[in-house]
Amino acid sequence: MNYRCFVIWIFIIGFPLIGFGQSEAVDEEGMSLPEFSLVDLEGNTFTDEDFRGSYLVLHIATTWCPFCNAEAPYLQELAEDYQDRNVKVLIIDVKEPQGLVKEKLQDRFNFTFPVLLDEDGKVAASFAPKDALPDLARDEVMLASNMLIDKEGKIRFMSLLDSKNFDAKLVALKAKLDEVLEED
Repeated sequence: MNYRCFVIWIFIIGFPLIGFGQSEAVDEEGMSLPEFSLVDLEGNTFTDEDFRGSYLVLHIATTWCPFCNAEAPYLQELAEDYQDRNVKVLIIDVKEPQGLVKEKLQDRFNFTFPVLLDEDGKVAASFAPKDALPDLARDEVMLASNMLIDKEGKIRFMSLLDSKNFDAKLVALKAKLDEVLEED
């Protein structure tokens, strides 16, 4: 079994067994958006500071992840539906070359938001809960994860992959986003 098949098998078989729900409420005093500086597909550099003052929906992906690909059109839809409400969308692709990401994600889904390249997986790993699946590399734990970060950089919602209750249409994320926007 090759490495990618093994990881996909872990997603399908293993994730329902670890007890992480698709949507996890995050304590408002909890985790903040980690500092990062990553390059997008056009060579532009983005940092965590570029998103302060806006609500950020962040998705961690790879081109070979079937769950990431299932969510992709709904991320684009979310970006369009919420663009006038100070909401930005961002994908961080983990450990894949620029050409592959451009072909398999950007060209396929025509995103209107940045796709950033996490070449060594350190940014994705910085989001991983300390007690989540020690059998996977820390950057792989976060694949197909979605986060909602508020204007101050606090993570208000995080979903970890749960293949039994997979929410491709991002229903739970949108509900939390609507709730947070109402508070503002």
